[in-house]
Amino acid sequence: MKKFVIASVAAAALSTVAMAGVNGKACVACHGANFEKHAMGKSKVVAEMTHAEIATALKGYKAGTFGGPMKGVMKGQVAKYSDADLEAFAQTIGK
Repeated sequence: MKKFVIASVAAAALSTVAMAGVNGKACVACHGANFEKHAMGKSKVVAEMTHAEIATALKGYKAGTFGGPMKGVMKGQVAKYSDADLEAFAQTIGK
């Protein structure tokens, strides 16, 4: 029984970590598969931004302190993620 409980706790912890990451697939419709598009014809091309610029933008959207016409849309997209999740995701895209 003790091994079962330990295994259950470990499985729950691993699934929580796996769910914590940003779902980049949600970005594709507007930003393109390789982040090569101007989303809705209004955004910068994310593929041309640095990792730091992306992290600043994502965290700013979450805080409501960054963005232009699509600010509200992006706030809704990133609000559920932690700053650490957004920072880690930013390191996987851009230059």
